[in-house]
Amino acid sequence: MLAKYLSRSVASSTGVFQRCLRDFVPFQATCTRTRKLSGSVRKVGEKMAIRLVQFQLSKEESPRVGVELEDGGNVVDVTNIDEAIPKDMRSFLENWDSSLSATLRALEQAKSQGQGIISRSDLLLKAPIYNPEKLICIGLNYIDHCTEQNVPVPVEPVVFSKFASAITEPNGPVVLSPLTNELDYEVELAFIMSKEGRNIPTSDAMSYVAGYTVAHDVSARDWQMKKNGKQWLLGKTFDTFCPLGPALVTTPSISDPHNLGIRCRLNGETVQDSNTNQLVHKTEGLVSYISQFVTLKPGDVVLTGTPPGVGCFRKPPLWLKKGDVVECEIDEIGKIRNVIQ
Repeated sequence: MLAKYLSRSVASSTGVFQRCLRDFVPFQATCTRTRKLSGSVRKVGEKMAIRLVQFQLSKEESPRVGVELEDGGNVVDVTNIDEAIPKDMRSFLENWDSSLSATLRALEQAKSQGQGIISRSDLLLKAPIYNPEKLICIGLNYIDHCTEQNVPVPVEPVVFSKFASAITEPNGPVVLSPLTNELDYEVELAFIMSKEGRNIPTSDAMSYVAGYTVAHDVSARDWQMKKNGKQWLLGKTFDTFCPLGPALVTTPSISDPHNLGIRCRLNGETVQDSNTNQLVHKTEGLVSYISQFVTLKPGDVVLTGTPPGVGCFRKPPLWLKKGDVVECEIDEIGKIRNVIQ
């Protein structure tokens, strides 16, 4: 089955791929800072700017790593081109430097041979990672979200967690459990770690971050705010309560992760609309702060908080119901879409 896809010549995707790589600067000891505004593969300093995804060709197989040529575009099956490239994202991240180098070589080979490009319509897009050791969340981390609640801006990050079992596909359904009557939406910027570290200084923190993705921090507010002793965990970690995707966009791909438009739409209507410049505690500070308490590992995911507009603080409250469609979108990263079932 795979051979059919790899032998197929997809003219449109090959053209996109060649445009993506046309101005790509190969790995060198020293290179000039370059950017290519269109396309997903470019070189900035010594780092590869790329959109990593996990996908399947059938539901029976395990997800594997690929490179998305552009947001919503076709995917290069790099692990089939080079079997040394780890197939699952956590293993890829645990071998970050060698994985990126091998991926670059596979992309060059795909370009020269015109093979390995899979049409988007022929694959199933999965979450960028399913098995992080830690899925860490930050609360009250947007200035405008604190203003919405009339609460002080936290001096230190408010840290809680979800279980990894809450992670689901970027376009997968979110299950409305009969245990909750107060289901809410939250769009969030998430970052994913690529190196292990403890007591990481702020000045070095970004070298531990692989990149960013979009998260939907689905929340059962009754379980978060009223039940379970008002501990947040249960209200945040039902199955399917953490859609992630569409891609892990490496840090060099993003102009400024702390100046991106971030929005959520419910049934086509914008309900959250802000900018990551409203973040109280930014990536560097969060990495440094969290690593004082726990060792951060490759694959660990950190959700950085949500902007204003969530359903629980509206008057009257706006709760999700079956059939609702929630779209979470962040500039330069992409959009995920979840139907409530």
